[in-house]
Amino acid sequence: MTTAPWRDPTLPAAARVDDLLSRMTLEEKTAQLYGVWVGAATDGGGVAPHQQQMNTDYDWDELITLGLGQLTRSFGTAPVDPALGAQALARAQRRIAEAGRFGIPAVAHEECLAGFTAWGATAYPVPLAWGATFDPALVEEMAGRIGRDLRSVGVHQGLAPVLDVVRDPRWGRVEETIGEDPYLVGTVGAAYVRGLESAGIVATLKHFAGYASSAGARNLAPVRAGTREFADVTLPPFEMALREGGARSVMAAYTETDGVPASADPHLLTELLREQWGFTGTVVADYFAVDFLQTLHRVSGSPAESAHLALAAGIDVELPTLKCYGKDLVAAVREGTVPEPLVDRAARRVLLQKCELGLLDEDWSADAPTEPIDLDSAGNRAVARRLAEESVVLLTNPDGVLPLSPDARIAVVGPRAADALAMLGCYSFPSHVGAQHPEVPMGIEIPTLLDALRTELPDAKVTFTEGCDVAGPDTSGFEEAVARTREADVCVAVLGDRSGLFGRGTSGEGCDVADLSLPGVQGELLDALVGTGVPVVLVLLTGRPYALGRWDGRLGAAVQAFFPGEEGGSAVAGVLSGRVNPSGRLPVSVPRGAGGQPWTYLQPPLGLAGEVSSLDPTPLYPFGHGVSYTTFAWSDFQGGSQEGAQGNDVTGIGTDGSYDVSLTVRNTGDLAGAEVVQLYLHDPVASVTRPDVRLIGYERLELAAGESRRVTFRFHADLSAFTDREGRRVVEPGALELRLAASTTDVRHTTHLTLTGPVRELGRDRRLRCETEVTEAD
Repeated sequence: MTTAPWRDPTLPAAARVDDLLSRMTLEEKTAQLYGVWVGAATDGGGVAPHQQQMNTDYDWDELITLGLGQLTRSFGTAPVDPALGAQALARAQRRIAEAGRFGIPAVAHEECLAGFTAWGATAYPVPLAWGATFDPALVEEMAGRIGRDLRSVGVHQGLAPVLDVVRDPRWGRVEETIGEDPYLVGTVGAAYVRGLESAGIVATLKHFAGYASSAGARNLAPVRAGTREFADVTLPPFEMALREGGARSVMAAYTETDGVPASADPHLLTELLREQWGFTGTVVADYFAVDFLQTLHRVSGSPAESAHLALAAGIDVELPTLKCYGKDLVAAVREGTVPEPLVDRAARRVLLQKCELGLLDEDWSADAPTEPIDLDSAGNRAVARRLAEESVVLLTNPDGVLPLSPDARIAVVGPRAADALAMLGCYSFPSHVGAQHPEVPMGIEIPTLLDALRTELPDAKVTFTEGCDVAGPDTSGFEEAVARTREADVCVAVLGDRSGLFGRGTSGEGCDVADLSLPGVQGELLDALVGTGVPVVLVLLTGRPYALGRWDGRLGAAVQAFFPGEEGGSAVAGVLSGRVNPSGRLPVSVPRGAGGQPWTYLQPPLGLAGEVSSLDPTPLYPFGHGVSYTTFAWSDFQGGSQEGAQGNDVTGIGTDGSYDVSLTVRNTGDLAGAEVVQLYLHDPVASVTRPDVRLIGYERLELAAGESRRVTFRFHADLSAFTDREGRRVVEPGALELRLAASTTDVRHTTHLTLTGPVRELGRDRRLRCETEVTEAD
């Protein structure tokens, strides 16, 4: 028997795919360009608006005779036991392979934003919590575990990470982002990609690009970002995740920028992504986005026209289910209104990826695993616990109210204290899907903060009352809350968000807010508790920052946790008891006033407080801020260039030069702890306005009591680059300041540099990160 060239694993993938394409009909090629959501609801009861109108009637048995590009969320549509789900997926794959002429299975994809979105899978902290850790290595370890869990049940592609940079914290999907700084988002996001890809899972970067810059923080609203903001804030995390993480897929954003939807933008999806950046993987549509070109954006008059626009822009795969890339597209190609080479281009990319995944090999099999499947292993929970503990941010503790006394009388008050869902973001399975199936057990153990605190402090006298609902107007519980607080030594007020989808929560996709006041009457409840005179420890379990200026100086302490996952209750309780020394740092600024936004720290001079406006946007707690139970001393600061400079006296380096700055950090307290040293760049004069400061490097240092480490940052002039008036990314000569700091406003050491030489234009090989080195201190 002669094996066809496309089946020969010894041949280059390109040769195999070219041979396969030459044998396929137009219908078979287009079949590789769409997914099918077999488990999608058909009664309008799904999780997303517009889902019902997007469902297309088709005969499954007939459809798969042509082959199939993707299977959508076999595990993420309804609760299913992992072993049974794996068996069902394997059966579906065998049917697809047996039905088609070529025996090619589909790519199975799932959501995995904060863990595999499947029943019984580990619910890790949300991405905003990853940002708070400033610990890419730990995020990479988590992502590797998520990837291995996906592979264990037959999944090939994960729709994560989200690399949108927060521009307006009122946006509902802030919880899904890593923070408000592109360098933090890029380094942590690239680490997630490396972890997922290390397990053989295709990581999908989303949402490309500009989604988080929607006007008024409204989901899917038009993006009005300028060209330089887009180039210097929005795009760098994607570039870093592609170059340093090795992501093999990109998801186009729903939004439009300056009148052009991302899903129909060849400049974005082809010229920039492929021709300039050299991306060779697949571009997939966000769910229903191809049809949205007709129904929401109105740049198309028919499904075939939508398919033409999307294919021409560079979208290879229509997700989540068949609507535009099927019979209408085939008819348009046959009529000559859509060029067949567009179909061939997309099909080639899809098949190349299937070849990489081994799905074109003759020995491919869809055997379901025979061993028990545990998607919430002890190892997973240990990593989830470490991430949760590292992500908790102690905002303030002026009088040492924390840690709590082990035998204290503690009044726990608040609507988030006794609800396990208070720990989870909207893309966790219990919140995303499980909420529609209240009859089904949660599938994982999630201690509430109340239960965890009682476990943590067994000798304390702990009382509890809810006080109010998360978002409701009822204040009838205030009286009991105040009474319990007056009887206590300290009150722990546990407030925050309920994550949900499209208005069913106070945070999450489609849950945008008008201002940054605490939801419902929680602010009034906090006022009542503070009014008792009993020290109040505010604990926030949220998906975004909220304005806290109203209580500045009135709280005993304040703790911020961003949906810290299934181990979050134990992590926060550990911080309250002192078992965990808090080390999280803010990935987003905490505003002083509810209406002083939108604002992030990346502001040029006129974006800062000044006499020209009566509105002061200065945050209460800045980006990078966080307090510890121990103390750190920063000493022995030194600067010196690697390229031609001699010690601290030389401040001039070329526009292609580098410069080292280093210091020693010592833990001067009695407890082990972690310090996060942050390197910021200040550019005093440039040809276009620049942010007053921006993060260009950081290092998290874990130090035992009395221990010291020396950290060196290797600054390269590429890190000062920006987009000039002609749209070029350039390094300009002139003065710079490098600031070593504990936050954007807590600057410990500054060094002045002068870049000399010509303006230098950078290409795609530019340096993206500041390399660091940690050594033993002298």
